Parts: sequence; structure tokens; C-alpha cells
Amino acid sequence: MKKFSFLITLISPVIFAQNTNDTIAINEVSVINNRLNTPLSNENRNIYVLGKAELKKMPAKTLQEVLQYASGIDLRQRGPFGSQADISMDGGSFEQTLVLVNGVKIMDHQTAHNALNLPLPLEAIERIEVVRGPAARVYGNNSLTGVINIITRKPAKTGVYAHTYFGTNFKKDEEDSGDTFTNRGIQIGGNLAKENHQHQLYLSHEIGNGYRYNTAFENNKLYYQGNFQFNENNSLEASYGYVKNGFGANGFYAAPGDKNSKEIVETTLATIQSKHQLSEKLALMPRLNYRYNFDDYRYFKHDISRARSKHYSNSISGEINSTYKLNNGQIGIGLEYRNEQINSTSIKEHSRDNFGFYAEYKTDITPKLNTNIGTYINYNSQYGWQIFPGIDASYSINSNLKFVANAGTSQRIPSFTDLYLDQRPGNIGNPNVDSEKAFQTELGFRYNQSNWTLNAYYFYRNITNFIDWVRLTTDEPWQASNFGDMRTNGLNMKVTYLHQINPNQSLKLALSYSYLDPKFKNVDEAFNSKYKIESLKHQLINTIDYQLKNTSISLANRYNTRQSYKSYWITDVRINQNINDKFSIYLDAQNLFNTSYNEVGAIPLPSRWMSIGVRFNGI
Repeated sequence: MKKFSFLITLISPVIFAQNTNDTIAINEVSVINNRLNTPLSNENRNIYVLGKAELKKMPAKTLQEVLQYASGIDLRQRGPFGSQADISMDGGSFEQTLVLVNGVKIMDHQTAHNALNLPLPLEAIERIEVVRGPAARVYGNNSLTGVINIITRKPAKTGVYAHTYFGTNFKKDEEDSGDTFTNRGIQIGGNLAKENHQHQLYLSHEIGNGYRYNTAFENNKLYYQGNFQFNENNSLEASYGYVKNGFGANGFYAAPGDKNSKEIVETTLATIQSKHQLSEKLALMPRLNYRYNFDDYRYFKHDISRARSKHYSNSISGEINSTYKLNNGQIGIGLEYRNEQINSTSIKEHSRDNFGFYAEYKTDITPKLNTNIGTYINYNSQYGWQIFPGIDASYSINSNLKFVANAGTSQRIPSFTDLYLDQRPGNIGNPNVDSEKAFQTELGFRYNQSNWTLNAYYFYRNITNFIDWVRLTTDEPWQASNFGDMRTNGLNMKVTYLHQINPNQSLKLALSYSYLDPKFKNVDEAFNSKYKIESLKHQLINTIDYQLKNTSISLANRYNTRQSYKSYWITDVRINQNINDKFSIYLDAQNLFNTSYNEVGAIPLPSRWMSIGVRFNGI
């Protein structure tokens, strides 16, 4: 079966690459950063976009599952079905990738294990922008290896939405209840779209008894967003989200002793941001964000009087960004402030402040040569002053071929877990840990011709003061430490083919490949490391989307080889049938060929999982 799936991946571009004179029109996307909104075709960075049409067709129901198909993203699930997943990029650790929602930073200063505990349903997402490489010049702290920016949509019309599904692997929980493993979910939402204001509200409930012993979960979400246009020069966006995620954490952190552990994570997000076009040249964009997170870890779920960790964390941040158009370019300037607090049974009570200043200049030196140059100056109450410059450039050979190059720096400030955790005998923090710093250079090209696009990039990155959890012997606890320097050479490429066969048939093929060669320098080999050897070495992702009238078939293949784990090949498929303009039904088969694999430690992930779902889209 693995050979058959591999054969599909290799021959599919050849089988379908016929009649390439037809072109599918794609609307230009503007990448949203903190100041300068730039059309994707004019960007000087290695950027990958997952659009709404792709999200709708993927054999996935959660944000975590969708990100598995993003080139260069290493999505490592402890708990599937949206329970918990770590996200990293191009060989970095899960703490080194910055997640944003509409440009707002979703940083978890307790631990990045909770970074993806977001209230967003896929239906509310317009697109996902993946920006690779150190990006402090634009996004500030913790964008060490890249940024994932989730852009929500603005409703265009009034209506209601409903989605329900049921899934199973047809196996029984022989260690506990004897029941068949299943999951199910329901999501309802509605839009109100008026000329000067638009609103959307989504509620979702997902529950399941897991896929092996003590992996049951329950996930409840609420998300509201309002967009207001006061006039052509002034607009405002306000959003509120809440998610409560509870799951059996068998083997998540301290296997095999944590077989009966459970974790509950609650997250609240509130954001208000506006844009004001003060003149033809000057725009101002203030932003205010609040995040609350409660993490309740129960080592013995049936006895919460012992071995229980409760973490309460708050952060409030404010930004004010501006752009000014010159005769030959743009200037972006911004200020930000962030306060982070935690009160925890195992981390204790701590607080810190962060101030940042941004400055960026973008210009066309010649009609073919474009540059972005800028810097981010940071002051942290624990680590003092830092400065992180960067430069991007592109040169257009012609309308089809563009070369890009960039060099940038960034840092990752240690989490409160890195610094102060005390969960003896398992893990202990280190208040002397210094912040990680990265320098990266990258060179690549983008080629577009008719229905084809091809991107290829090479990068070199050096992370100094790499933070890892180490110990000398198995009798000792893991402790956070600056574990040498991590130097990575990487290559990533992607080819996409779009073809409108006839008015009733269309085809999209995509094939991406990433190669990473990380090496550690200046390390003490006597120590055992928890994270340094877990990154990907090879990653191959292939997606095939075929549409015939009201029926679509989406096939997604993923091949991963880690530095220290065995290789695995996963194939997922979705068959979707539109009954009419409003109703559709789909069938998902995830892990179609029943591969045995794991992404974190020794935690096995689900075998073949079948799901059926129904959607009503009156929007």
C-alpha cells in the first residue's frame, strides 16, 4: 500500500499534465504584516499561503490537521482531533515559531505547547500565511524560525452555517470501557453583513472517547468577530474567542507513569484594532490584545489532591503602527508594549514587561530591484536591550521569474516554564537560561508560467544559546539549559499545477519537498537532550484536488523522515458531494493505509480513521 501511495505521488503530475494552455485565474493576495501590506507576488520572503478554497477541500476538520499539509511545517501531535499539537518550522523547536491571528501575536509565556489552543473554526479562516525564516524585523520576539499568520474572513453576506460529523476507527477500548472508539462534533454559526458593519459568530462542540486508553477529549469553542467601516478612511475590527479543551494525556509528558493523567486548557482572546487613513500618504493602525490561559494538569486524574499543576497566565499588549508613502517607497514605524504574568503551583508567581520599536523602509531601487530594510529594537525587563536588523531583496528577470534573497536576525525569550518550572523529579527550570538568538540567510527563486508555479529556496541558519532540556543520567530530572549552537542548512521547494479541463472539471496538483541538515556545535556530549534530535530531515507533501461538477476528491500524501525516528507515509482522502447550493456531504479517510507512526516520543497516533460529515452553508 505504501508503494502504491508513493507511485500516485510521483506519476500524478505526469498523468494530468496535459492541455496546459488553459489558465485558472487567481485573485492576488496581500500578505498582512504589522505595517506594510504587500501583494504576495511582490514579497521578498519565502511565503506560502493556504487559501480558503484549499482549506475547504482538505481531509481535515481542525486547524491542527490543516497545518500538517503546509510545506516546511512540522506539526507534532500528542493528542489528535485538535487536542494538543506542537508546531515548529524548518528544524526549529516548538517554542521558536510565532503564531498570529490577523497580525496579533498569540504568544504563550507559560509554554508553547498551548500556542494552538485557539477558538477559530476552519469556516472562519480566510487563509493561512506561512512566513519562513527569522522575522523580528517585522514581527518582533519569538519569530526565530518563522511566523504563521491566520487571517479570518470578513462576511460578505448574511446567513447561517451548520456542520456535524461522526468518525471512528472501528476498534474497541479493550483496556477500559470496551466501547468502540469514536468522535463527533457539531458547529453552528451565523453572519450578519451590512454595508458598514459585518458580524460573525461560531459555536462548536467536539467530543470523543479517544483512539487508545485514556485519550478521550472534549473541545468547546466560541468565536465572535465584528468589522465596522465608519467611513472610507476609518475602520475597526473587534473579536472575542474562548476555548475549553480537556483531554486524556496518556504518555504526553512523563511516560509511562502518566498513563492516567488528564489536562484541561482554557484560553480567552480579546482583540480590538483599527485603521485610520489620516491622509493620502499616512495611515495609522493601533491595536490592543488580551489573552488569558488556564492550564490544569492532573497527573492522577482520579485523585486531584496530589501531583496537580495549575497555571494561570495573563498577557496584555498594545501596538501602534504607521505607514507613510514616499514618492519612491514606503516607511513603516511601530511601537509595542507587552506585559506577561503567571501564577502557578509549579512555576510560582512572575511578571515581566517587553517594549519594542519597529522601523522599515521598502523601495524599488530600479523597476526590477526591490528591497526592504529595517530593524526591531527590543527592551525586556529580564534581558535588557537587543537589536535585530534584517534586509530582503528581490530582482525580477521578467514577468515570470523572480530571484529573492534575505538576511535576518531574531530572538526567543525563554518561557516561564524554561525559567522557573519545578516538577521534581520530572522537570526543573533554570533561571539563568539566556534568550536564543538566530541569524539566517536565504536565496531562492519563484517562477510562474501559465498554469505552473515553482518555488525553490536554500537557507542557512545559526541559532546560538539553543534552549533544550538536558540531563546526565536517567535518575536526574530534565533541566532547561542553553545547549550550544544549532546550525542548519535547508532546502525547500514546491511545484503547483492548475488546470481547468472543461467548464465542469478542474484539477490542482501540488508537490513540495523540504530537506534539513541540522548540526549542533559547542555542546557537551555527556548530556542527554530531549529536543535536539527530533526535527525533520526529509518532508514530502503531495496534494491532488479533482473537481467534477458537484463532486470533488482530495488526496493528501505526507512522507516524513526525522533525524532520530523511523520514516512514515500517511495518506488522507476526502470525497465531497454537493447536494445543492447549500447542502454537502463528505467522507474522510485519514491514515488510509493504516500506518503505525508517532510524532512525539513514543505516543502512537490513530490508525485508519473514517468520518462522515454534513454541511449546511446558507452564507
